Amino acid sequence: MKVASRINHMKRGIPFSITGFYSLGNRTSVQKAISRLAQEGVVERVSKGFYVRPKPLPSMPSIKTTTSAEQVAKVWAKENGYKLVSQGQEAAYRLGFQTQAPMKKVFWSNGPSREFRIGNQVVEVRHITKQKLRWENAPEGTLLRGLLVTPPESIEVSNLRKAVERLSLTPAETKAVVKKLTALPQLNAWQSKLEQLELKT
Repeated sequence: MKVASRINHMKRGIPFSITGFYSLGNRTSVQKAISRLAQEGVVERVSKGFYVRPKPLPSMPSIKTTTSAEQVAKVWAKENGYKLVSQGQEAAYRLGFQTQAPMKKVFWSNGPSREFRIGNQVVEVRHITKQKLRWENAPEGTLLRGLLVTPPESIEVSNLRKAVERLSLTPAETKAVVKKLTALPQLNAWQSKLEQLELKT
């Protein structure tokens, strides 16, 4: 009953991990309780070890939605203490370095590579070196990942300045971010253009 009671207080459409319930009883009894609730339609299994309270569509109450593959990936990362950032191609598109959006949602992580599927949605998590995950969701992290997948010769300093403008940074913040990036050995090929950008800021 403790399991059902806690689930009844959880928001619909937000995925959760079964491991968060193991404090309510022994592992087997919790698994049986969740399994029973899944059979009754109270929860739905959306990935191995992850469930959600289905949410009725306001326009068609008879149809229930679960959650998104992206949300499940984020809950999985949080549950395990993994970093999760948008891949370099997505950062490059957001910064204007690429004109085409990536066809598939891909995250870079220090966790194991895996895939999350819900209906037609597919989210891929790729294990990557920790150096590429620096500054997670900070502006300098977005710039780092965009630069890592973009050839320096394809981008002018003016394009770099426009990319920084998209991140809504003040001149002082821009200087600080550019200094951090210029100091990274992995961006050696970009050093000249980053230094030019810093001088013009």
